[in-house]
Amino acid sequence: MTDEMIIDLFFERSEQAISELDKRHGGAVGRVALNILGDVEDAKECVNDTWLGAWNSIPPNRPSPLRTYVCKIARNLATKRYHADRARKRSSQYDLALDELADCLPDSGSVEDEAAAKELAEIINAFLDTLTYEDKFLFMRRYWYADSLSDIAAMAGMSYNNAAVRLFRVKEKLRRILEKEGVAI
Repeated sequence: MTDEMIIDLFFERSEQAISELDKRHGGAVGRVALNILGDVEDAKECVNDTWLGAWNSIPPNRPSPLRTYVCKIARNLATKRYHADRARKRSSQYDLALDELADCLPDSGSVEDEAAAKELAEIINAFLDTLTYEDKFLFMRRYWYADSLSDIAAMAGMSYNNAAVRLFRVKEKLRRILEKEGVAI
């Protein structure tokens, strides 16, 4: 079943939309949740909450692409849960990814203001537009999907060391751009 057909089921308010969405995009959504939360049961709950979020937002939204839309819902839900649980546990891939970026992103106190956060997002989006496809793939898989470096290297068909070096160089490039733009690090 295509994404358009699934979205049409949502507009018809057919419960089949959820099962078709799970069949088509459940793996990606589950992986995002698991990478951030690091716990299978928490990830399963997050996936179910994602389907509820999709049910409540489609309609009126008609997302395209659907996979990105539901992965974003899952990422937001998992991130909220991650922060709620963070005081109790610190062992997920998301922790590792955040730690890696900590030295090139500003402290959270400097982006509390919504305008500053929007400006930072615009700088990062512009930065991503300058990257090659491979570097953007590595960056997004690591810092958006929170995949492990070994998984990313395998997906990209490169060695672990090559992926690690390329990600390091991309982070350094981002740090230089943020410094140039005057974003406090």
